Amino acid sequence: MANHKIIFVNRYFYPDHSATSQMLSDLAFDLARAGYSVSVVTGRQLYDRPDAALSENESVGGVKILRIWTTRFGRGGLLGRAVDYASFYLSAFSMLLRLTASGDVIVAKTDPPLISVVCGLVALIRGAVSVNWIQDLFPEVAAELDVKAIGPIIPLARWLRNWSLRRAACNVVLGDLMAERLAKEKIGMEGIRVIPNWADGDQIKPVAPEGNKLRREWGLENKFVVGYSGNLGRAHEFYTILRAAEILRDRDDCVAFLFIGGGAQRAALEQWIDTHGLTNVLFRPYQPKEMLGLSLSVPDAHLVCLKPGLEGLIVPSKFYGIAAVGRPTLFVGDPHGEIPRVLNTVNCGYTVSAGDSEGLVRYIEVLKSNPDICRAMGQRARAEFERRFSRVGAVAAWKDLLESLGFAAPPEHIGSDFSTTF
Repeated sequence: MANHKIIFVNRYFYPDHSATSQMLSDLAFDLARAGYSVSVVTGRQLYDRPDAALSENESVGGVKILRIWTTRFGRGGLLGRAVDYASFYLSAFSMLLRLTASGDVIVAKTDPPLISVVCGLVALIRGAVSVNWIQDLFPEVAAELDVKAIGPIIPLARWLRNWSLRRAACNVVLGDLMAERLAKEKIGMEGIRVIPNWADGDQIKPVAPEGNKLRREWGLENKFVVGYSGNLGRAHEFYTILRAAEILRDRDDCVAFLFIGGGAQRAALEQWIDTHGLTNVLFRPYQPKEMLGLSLSVPDAHLVCLKPGLEGLIVPSKFYGIAAVGRPTLFVGDPHGEIPRVLNTVNCGYTVSAGDSEGLVRYIEVLKSNPDICRAMGQRARAEFERRFSRVGAVAAWKDLLESLGFAAPPEHIGSDFSTTF
């Protein structure tokens, strides 16, 4: 099947830096370098810039990029976002009909929601193989976040989603709990494969605090830094963290909380911090990809939080970068969740239930007072990262999946001389 294509479909792709785009970009470029014929059907916008106008068609790193037309209302309102989604469905359907040949593999991600339905329909018409790469479960996530506008369509959305999953050759999920959720929807376990997301361990490596220029520039040299890096979105529970910061403000002036990133909750967080006079909290914007090793190494310990009802629907991908830089994780949420399972098994962090700010404070104090424990947890995190969550390992798992579908790379490894890192 060496002459057939792998066609990925997602709203965002390189050079966009959103989480789903980075995962897809890593995989697409690595598969192309290994000799696969790879195309990506994506949008012309950037995640945080709906007015961006990227090139319609280009080839980068051996990947053929086809950027389709969509409306450009952006993420500010539900109606505009829904129109953007609808225009992407229509344009993607038209492009895929022209692009797809019998025997090709169409890999649908989950942005926009239900794009797996469009891809499944095209695969059925063209005789292609359908694979779904599930980053989150819609409409369950929207229902859990109480997005009222989608309430009336939840039954239909779930039925369509399940149709596309049942007819797919494989559904790739991020963790065991997500696989269990699909099994409850009567999606056969034989068609489900767990491939966690990852970080690039060659680019993101541990940097010692004393050698970190960002720590100096941000005035954190003499602090025990508790960090949060990534999206400050509605799926995350921050009250527990803010209360812990409030408690520690009055108890220990050597502990600082660092938030790197942005998102829907940032303004509310900043207002809460200002109202409560939290002088031990610092905000910094998203850092460029080439700076992630430094920025993720600034904290001595990292925070990951997830609303308990979202376990099995989402897996916080920020954990993989934390493990890559060899730092312990403080997880706030369901103690039986996907990330807590790893922390408990490997002993590379602690978990507290949502609302248990005093418990979070206790664990921060343990790590601050015991540098050897903190360092050992970080070392175990990096070792587990190399074993289970590296980019190299994830790409190998995807190659194995493709080969199981009869889709092996050609022996000549077309594109193997391409060495640029994206």
